[in-house]
Amino acid sequence: MSKQLRELQARKTALVKEARALTDLAASENRDLTDAEVTSFDALRTRIDAASAAIDREAALIADEARISVGSAIGPIVTDNREADPRRGFGSLGEFMQAVYQADKPGQAPDARLLLGGIGAAAPTNFSNEAAGQDGGFLVPPQFSQEIFKLSLGEDSLRPLTDNVEISGNSMAFPKDETTPWGTNGIRAYWQGEAASAIATKPVLGLATLRLKKLMALVPTTDELLDDANALTTYLPQKVALSIRWKANESILFGAGNGIPVGCMNAGAIVTVAKESGQATQTLLPQNLAKMIARLPPGSFTNAVWIVNNDVLPALFTLSLGNFPIYLPTGLSVGGIQVSPYGTLLGRPVFVSQHANTFSSQGDVLLVDLSYYQTITKAGGMQTATSMHLYFDADLTAFRTTFRMDGQSKIVNDWAAWPVIGTTSDR
Repeated sequence: MSKQLRELQARKTALVKEARALTDLAASENRDLTDAEVTSFDALRTRIDAASAAIDREAALIADEARISVGSAIGPIVTDNREADPRRGFGSLGEFMQAVYQADKPGQAPDARLLLGGIGAAAPTNFSNEAAGQDGGFLVPPQFSQEIFKLSLGEDSLRPLTDNVEISGNSMAFPKDETTPWGTNGIRAYWQGEAASAIATKPVLGLATLRLKKLMALVPTTDELLDDANALTTYLPQKVALSIRWKANESILFGAGNGIPVGCMNAGAIVTVAKESGQATQTLLPQNLAKMIARLPPGSFTNAVWIVNNDVLPALFTLSLGNFPIYLPTGLSVGGIQVSPYGTLLGRPVFVSQHANTFSSQGDVLLVDLSYYQTITKAGGMQTATSMHLYFDADLTAFRTTFRMDGQSKIVNDWAAWPVIGTTSDR
């Protein structure tokens, strides 16, 4: 990497940190930026944009020089359309990883496809940068990043059930109104007598702010595994996707809010339905489930799903109302699409999850309307990059995938209406 590029990147990093310090200070004091701070922030943004433009120019020159070097070694370079290809001309993720691995070998010219888009790898630096390419790594072609992202949305992923908003920035504020038509405050209607004065009411609005949290998987890969493109294509994306899906599900349900989303089970609106009088442990009764349904807000039943631990399944098979079973393990579909591989319970899909607690403990059976759970995710899905220098002395190549999200229940306290979450108590 050229000395000029390192200096430009260091300058941009310092400017970004200075701008972030302004916004963090205002956020910590729960206020907007002052006029003076806005002026300073705008000035910093102008300098950051100028530094970014200078970095892009320098990186483009480095990439052009690398292309010229490659062209002089292998002959004239033929122009093609690979730069417009989201895979950058690679047939699979494994093929891309092998090209990264080969590029780090002494005397080995990098694959020309790695240089498409101006993302060239040079020497490592001692500071981080979102672009990753100029820091000794290569950005994974976007199509491969999207493939990992789709894998994370499997049949047991909870995030698609939430009220999700993709954002381009780092935070988003949501105004909210937790008043009800039968409450005592907020906008209300009154019967009006003839010539009587009208009763004025006003909305009672709150504000919920979500800020993106970072979920990261860093995978150092041995050179032996990099020699097998087929193994990389199937193994790494699936393992990364499974881990990200698991951690996202865990945070949606039980997140503590300390650097991670606030799970709906940690919100103040959670409701626990007690077992029946004299009910034995290791049993589940239709009355338990009926009372959980009764605590849902009106209209939530059509959005609600059951989340149960797998050791609850044997009890579900014994449930019935008269001669009619209330658990249908298979066969139910809506519009020709199967709702859940585990069937339905009282007409709503069943999801089996290890995040639910074991049978006969609180949280073993959950009835959840996750449309009352707000999530935000970074636009573009996951970001995946690779570095050949992080574990150079161990003969490893590191692959990093980051997924940014945040979430919390829209209802954060035990209000006078029905709650969103139903969960059975100890049985």
